[in-house]
Amino acid sequence: MATAKTGSFYLTETITIPGGTTSGSRVQGTIDLGAYVSVAQGLAVAVESVDFVYQVGNDLGQEAFAMLAGNGAVSAQLTDLNPGTAYVRADNQSLIASAALNIDVANNIGSHTTDLYPDNFGPAALSEAFMVVNDSLYLVAGPDGAPTNVAALSVTARIKCRVVKLGTKDWMAIAIQSTASDN
Repeated sequence: MATAKTGSFYLTETITIPGGTTSGSRVQGTIDLGAYVSVAQGLAVAVESVDFVYQVGNDLGQEAFAMLAGNGAVSAQLTDLNPGTAYVRADNQSLIASAALNIDVANNIGSHTTDLYPDNFGPAALSEAFMVVNDSLYLVAGPDGAPTNVAALSVTARIKCRVVKLGTKDWMAIAIQSTASDN
């Protein structure tokens, strides 16, 4: 299906959720893939894994108790279609990866949950990667259950990927699937 044109590399995007952001609010960031995706050449981006990192304050610490004003969660999604400042359901074809950091402020406990698609243990073949033919990726994150604390909260997506060449039929199939998901 796909032939690798590059070795694996990382793309990153960080969004900052301001201190005092109310529960249910979302912030969005965009990752430009225009330099990697080409319709004419049949080039796409194969996403091999996605890691989410949560940091708080100017010192970028990772103290769970400092992230939210009470018990709750900070969650994030990475998609290849623009959801605006909203989350998509788990069955949406544009969802690449999602994660949640559940925070128990009283006990200073943070439990991180990351979905394992694409396979975060490293694909055995490119066919196991998430193929992106759109020219942007979208990172959306926000607090639930409690507002963010006084300090700003940073959510970073570290995306391990490579540029691949797809056959015409495969490229079109992925493009049609992506477009159909938008309806």
